[in-house]
Amino acid sequence: MSKFIATVFYVGYLRPAPGTWGSLAGVLFALFIQIFGGFPTLVAATVIVFLIGWWATAAMTRGSDNHDPSEVVVDEVVGQWIALFVVSYGTWKMGLPALAMYPGWIAGFFFFRLFDIWKPSIVGWADRRGDALGVMLDDVFAGVFAAIAVTILGGFYHMVIL
Repeated sequence: MSKFIATVFYVGYLRPAPGTWGSLAGVLFALFIQIFGGFPTLVAATVIVFLIGWWATAAMTRGSDNHDPSEVVVDEVVGQWIALFVVSYGTWKMGLPALAMYPGWIAGFFFFRLFDIWKPSIVGWADRRGDALGVMLDDVFAGVFAAIAVTILGGFYHMVIL
């Protein structure tokens, strides 16, 4: 069960770039959650999947020298969801269809991948922890950075371009 969860239904075994596949799965799951439950449901799902993902990652890597195998992508799903909080909240608050703010969904995906790969500041610190919590936290922090970037980009678009 831990492998099934940690690899997000075996999406983590897709090649190349399993982290990108995991992030894409995260966007698709977020859209589904947005359509059927809105922002509050996405926040609740993020907390639940973080906790279950932390357990699954710890179980899957127990006894291994590799604390963050590439097939573990549950952390990408959680981080991707956090990156999309701003867009999810906006569509939910305004009563818009989930895809009405599609540029934000796309920007969230790309910014999350950027910060997850680049690992600036606290993202890199969490990654260097060398344990399951670090695996989850580096993507949480990358998601926060991506959400900030999406907010800035959205603000720029609405204040300058519109």
